[in-house]
Amino acid sequence: MNNRVKNIVIVIAITAFALIAFQNLRPVEPSPFTYDEVVRQIEAENVTTMQITEEGYASGILKDGRTFEVYVPKEHDEELAKLTHELIAKDENFELNGLPVSPLSGFVNIFLYLIVFAVIIVVWMLFMQNSQGGGNKVMSFGKSKAKLVKPEETKRITFEEVAGLTEEKEEMEEVVEYLKNPKKFIEIGARIPTGILMVGPPGTGKTYLSRAVAGEANVPFYNMSGSDFVEMFVGVGASRVRDLFETAKKNAPCIIFIDEIDAVGRKRGAGLGGGHDEREQTLNQLLIEMDGFSVNEGVIVIAATNRPDILDPALLRAGRFDREITIGRPDVNERADILKVHTKNKPLSEDVDLSVIAKGTTGFTPADLENLMNEAALLTGRKKERTIRMETIEEAKIKVLIGVEKKSRVVSDKEKNLTAYHEGGHALLAYLLPETDPVHQVTIIPRGRAGGFTLQLPEDDGMFRTKKTMYHDIIISLGGRVAEKLILDDVSTGASGDLKRVSQIARAMVEKYAFSENLASMAFDTNDEVFLGRDMTSRQHYSEHVAAEIDREVRKLVDDAYNKAESLLEENVDKLHDIAKALLEYETIDGKDFTTLLEEGYDALVERRAHLEEKLEEDKKLQAERAQKEKEAMEKMLKEKKPEEQVEKELEDILNS
Repeated sequence: MNNRVKNIVIVIAITAFALIAFQNLRPVEPSPFTYDEVVRQIEAENVTTMQITEEGYASGILKDGRTFEVYVPKEHDEELAKLTHELIAKDENFELNGLPVSPLSGFVNIFLYLIVFAVIIVVWMLFMQNSQGGGNKVMSFGKSKAKLVKPEETKRITFEEVAGLTEEKEEMEEVVEYLKNPKKFIEIGARIPTGILMVGPPGTGKTYLSRAVAGEANVPFYNMSGSDFVEMFVGVGASRVRDLFETAKKNAPCIIFIDEIDAVGRKRGAGLGGGHDEREQTLNQLLIEMDGFSVNEGVIVIAATNRPDILDPALLRAGRFDREITIGRPDVNERADILKVHTKNKPLSEDVDLSVIAKGTTGFTPADLENLMNEAALLTGRKKERTIRMETIEEAKIKVLIGVEKKSRVVSDKEKNLTAYHEGGHALLAYLLPETDPVHQVTIIPRGRAGGFTLQLPEDDGMFRTKKTMYHDIIISLGGRVAEKLILDDVSTGASGDLKRVSQIARAMVEKYAFSENLASMAFDTNDEVFLGRDMTSRQHYSEHVAAEIDREVRKLVDDAYNKAESLLEENVDKLHDIAKALLEYETIDGKDFTTLLEEGYDALVERRAHLEEKLEEDKKLQAERAQKEKEAMEKMLKEKKPEEQVEKELEDILNS
C-alpha cells in the first residue's frame, strides 16, 4: 500500500477505537445509596457483585440492575466483611472483588477524551500533509514551485563556461549590464527588455545560457517549468504566478527562467472544446505581471521553447517577450569548443583529435556531444582501458546515431546476402552520385531496429539544400530496393523505412519547396498541422484538381529517381558484387575501406584489412605489456613504502618511457 492508503486505514482504525472507547467509558450515574441502605440490601441478599477498594469504597450491582458506590468508614470494616462472608455462604452467585464496575471519575474521563481527540487531530493533519506530497503544503497549495538558485549557494556559471553561442552571449551582455547597474540605463531613458524568449531545438543550451546570465550578473535565479503552474484546480496557476513575481520582487534584481513556456502560453480559445480555463487564467495572470499596472523593476523573465509558433500573440508583443533569441545547432568550430568542455576531465588518448570529431558530428547539439563523450567513456571502462581512444569515440558515435550493436542475433545466410546487396545498393549510389555526403560506414550487423545500415556523414555545415541534393537523396534511398530487385529478383520489407523517407522528401520537394516543373511558382504546404492549440483538422488551401496535380508530380519525381538508380546499378553491377562480397566477409567496412574497395579493387581491401588486423594485435600486445609494467612498478614502489605523490610521479615516468 502507498502512504495515502496507509493513512486512510490509520484514521479509520483510530476513529473506530475512539467510538468504542466513548461507548465503554460513558459514565454511569450511581443510585443515591447510603452505607446503611447498602447493608440492608446485603442482608436482603439483593447484591450480585461487590468490590471493596483499598481507598475505603464499596461499589457493586444490585439484582435489579442498579449500581451503588459508598464510602465505608473504618469502624465498619469488620461489620461489612462479616456481612459479605455471610452473603457468600448463602448465595453462590454472589461475586466479591470481581470486575470493577465503578464509573471513572470526571477528571479521568475528560483526560481520556482529550487524548483520543488529540490523536485523531494529529493523524488527520499528517494525512493531509502526505496527500499533498509532504511538508507544509496544505496551506501552500497556491505557492510557486520555482527553485531558487542563489549565487553564493551553488557553483557560479559564467559566459566563459558556455562554449560557442558567441552572438547569443553578446545579445545577453546588456541584460547582464542592466542587472549590475540599472541606474546607467534609467538615466538615459532606456528600457531593458522585461522578457527574453529563447527559441531552439532541445539540447542546444537554452537553460545553460540563462544560468550563465544569472552567474555573470551574480543575481538570484528562479527556475520553473511551464507545467509547474497548471493544476487541475482553476485559479491555482494564477496564484502561483502572483506568488512567483512577488517573491522575485523581494529579491530583485533577479532572473525568472520558465522552461517549456508553451505548456502555459499556448493560444487562448483554440483547440477541441474551446480552451482550457486553468491554463488561460494562468496565462492572463502572467501577461498582467509582465506588463500590467505593476512595475517589475529588476525582474527579467527568460523563457525557453522549441514551439514559438503556438504561443499566444499577446505574450510575444513588445513590452512582454519583446526580444527573441534563436539558439541553433552549433557549427564545426563551436562543436570543437563544446567538446573541449566535455573532455576536460576525461583521459584522452594521443590519437584523439577533437577537430576531426567536430567535423564528423554535423547536426549534433551540445547535449548530443556531451552524451557522445559519456558513451565513449562508458565503452572505455567496459573495455578496461585507461584512456579514451579515437576508435572508441567512433564506436560511441555509431551507437548514439543508430543504436546498440546486436552481434548475438542469429541471422541466416540468406538474410545476410539480402542485407549485403541492399546496403551495397545504398552505398554504391552514394559514391557514384555527385554532391552527396560521403559514406562513413556500411554494415550488415543489426543495430537498434535496423538489420544493417549505410551511414553518410556531411563534410561541412550547410544551411540550405538544393533540388539536386534532395533528388539524389531519393535515388540513394531507393538503392536498396533496386539492388534487391536487380540481383535477387525479389524485394523485401527491409526497404519500408527507405520508402517512407522517399515519400517525405518527394512530397516536401513538390508541396513545400516548389521544386517540380509544373508547380514551380508557389508552395502548397501551409504547415497547418494539427497540434493542440490549432484547429481540429488541417486546412487545405487548394482545389482537388491541384491536389491531383501534386500527386502526379510526386509520382513522376519518384519514378524518375527509381529509373536513375536502376540504370546506375546495372552499369556498375561488378562493384555492387564486390561491396556485397566484402560485407559478407568483414560484416562492417568503414569509409576508407569503402573507398579502397571501389578505387583499388577487392584485393587491395583484403591487404589493407590484414595490415589493420596486424596493427591491432600489436596494439593489444603493447597494452598488455604496459599493464604488466604498471603492475610490477606499483608493487615495487608500494613495497618500498614511498610517498603517494612520489609513487604517482615515478609511475607516470615509467609509463611514458
